[in-house]
Amino acid sequence: MYQLNDWQQRAARQQFIDSALIGGRRVTARDGATFASIDPATNRLLANVAACGAAEIDAAVRSARQAFDQGPWARMAPRERKAVLLKLAELMLANREELALLDSLNMGKPVMDAWNIDVPGAAGVFTWYAESLDKLYDQVAPTAQNALATITRVPLGVIGAVVPWNFPLDMAAWKLAPALAAGNSVVLKPAEQSPFSALRLAELALEAGLPEGVLNVVPGLGEQAGKALGLHPDVDCLVFTGSTEVGKYFMQYSAQSNLKQVWLECGGKSPNLVFADCRDLDLAAAKAAFGIFFNQGEVCSANSRLLVERSIHDEFVERLIAKARDWLPGDPLDPASRAGAIVDGKQTASILRFIDEAQGSGASLAHGGRQLHFNGSDNFIEPTIFTGVDPRQRLAREEVFGPVLAVSAFDSEDEAVRLANDSPFGLAASLWSDDLNRAHRVAARLNVGTVSVNTVDALDPAIPFGGGKQSGFGRDLSLHSFDKYTQLKTTWFQLR
Repeated sequence: MYQLNDWQQRAARQQFIDSALIGGRRVTARDGATFASIDPATNRLLANVAACGAAEIDAAVRSARQAFDQGPWARMAPRERKAVLLKLAELMLANREELALLDSLNMGKPVMDAWNIDVPGAAGVFTWYAESLDKLYDQVAPTAQNALATITRVPLGVIGAVVPWNFPLDMAAWKLAPALAAGNSVVLKPAEQSPFSALRLAELALEAGLPEGVLNVVPGLGEQAGKALGLHPDVDCLVFTGSTEVGKYFMQYSAQSNLKQVWLECGGKSPNLVFADCRDLDLAAAKAAFGIFFNQGEVCSANSRLLVERSIHDEFVERLIAKARDWLPGDPLDPASRAGAIVDGKQTASILRFIDEAQGSGASLAHGGRQLHFNGSDNFIEPTIFTGVDPRQRLAREEVFGPVLAVSAFDSEDEAVRLANDSPFGLAASLWSDDLNRAHRVAARLNVGTVSVNTVDALDPAIPFGGGKQSGFGRDLSLHSFDKYTQLKTTWFQLR
């Protein structure tokens, strides 16, 4: 359908939004500050984007508060909000090429992944929450006959949302769709590496009929705009997806300000357990490769630890290496590329340090490990596999956020579970077994938010996404997500 030249021509013509959207209007930083947005696949400057700070965050929060207190959105009938969100989803699909291109140019992902997965996925999340709105019911408490007590879910007010760069449009949708559906107003700060799809989404929301001020998008650096949003005393709730390190800052900001609710979805070091009773090792190897090399490994729930029963270890690693060869990075605008560029030089350097350290600490480099160069950029890294990784090594315990897999062997089911749970993170896990009893037993013992059995990284708008330990708390997606954006209100009617 698409050729490399098609996307290159579109990229050459693409215009970029370089300012915030506050109260329905484009706003630059008051002090004129900007930051450079660079295409990591070419090191080409895309635009100088407004580096908003505390002043712009304050203006956005005031706009959101006014829209919540005085505007129609929070008081609309659910079916009216539903119509606007469905229209927004429709507009996202109508602008699918542009949104896919913006995310690809911003953070280096293959444009066809954005086209086939990210944009329709994000639009689907808006559709899912829109369709849920007029199907939710409140409660009547069991009181005496001379009283009536209702328990209703009401919107919190102003939501601050900070989202990462690895899935710019999808992560924005995961936060915005339920928050807006519930009737809140939102101030969204996209990652400075990838602001463009969120800024374009805000324009489409206005076109869909979202009232001005209900959605404000403020680009800026984390230590300025993000911190200002976390500390703002008129933000009722802060939702965040990103690193555990930054998530802890938002907890501090809440304590230092108005004790706002904070919901964190942070890092992961997800294990993938392969037992010898798995009959389709070829499928398991293909999925294991997908689980760590998709999106250049820049996935919080990436299956970055592979635990393989010792009796099949060598055979499985051979199959895995064969599958890894399919994930060599290439030009993100080439429809044939399954992997693209690392988001920037800083992240590339961090991944390479993990690789160098692993080689010097006893792990065996089974495949890859090299930095590659394309189109004037060196932000490309081969899919990399280490075997014989000691569970105490940094490679086995810290989030690399790149295409690097740590493989370890186990001898028993108990050892596999112990190794899987021996992590500061608790986001997700996968396991492969054709013994239903074992699969059920092991899944119950894994201390994570999602266990994928005979697949990897299972995901759907209808199921909650999130984990425990230092992966954070709270859940994105599913009806459970409304718990973050609403509060319970009891109204007691004393009858005569």
